Amino acid sequence: MSNPQQLRYSKEHEWLSPAEDGVATVGITEFAANALGDVVFAQLPEVGSTVAAGETCGELESTKSVSDLYSPVNGEVTEINQDVVDDPSLVNSAPFEGGWLFKVRLDGEPDGLMSADEYSAQNAG
Repeated sequence: MSNPQQLRYSKEHEWLSPAEDGVATVGITEFAANALGDVVFAQLPEVGSTVAAGETCGELESTKSVSDLYSPVNGEVTEINQDVVDDPSLVNSAPFEGGWLFKVRLDGEPDGLMSADEYSAQNAG
């Protein structure tokens, strides 16, 4: 399992893309997708809502359990991935590509996120 080097990771298993014009993309990692099992429902934050780092902003339901979705950053949700709402299995099949969850206009610099190597080390063994 490889974690893309350009992304930053939270201890709750969310990833954050580098910001473009102040907007970054959020998803969950392959590690989290595998732990969840087959995702069957995604409740994402509403466009225009404010999210706070470390706070719950939605949930993912799988055949095994329901898991809270945490925002890795502070900001305003600018877009959700309607494809994931329509087909939640994208979270499992392409967690770093088509399975992204939402985009957020950052409020300040992201804080406390790990590099790919740090995240991989946290989840090793």
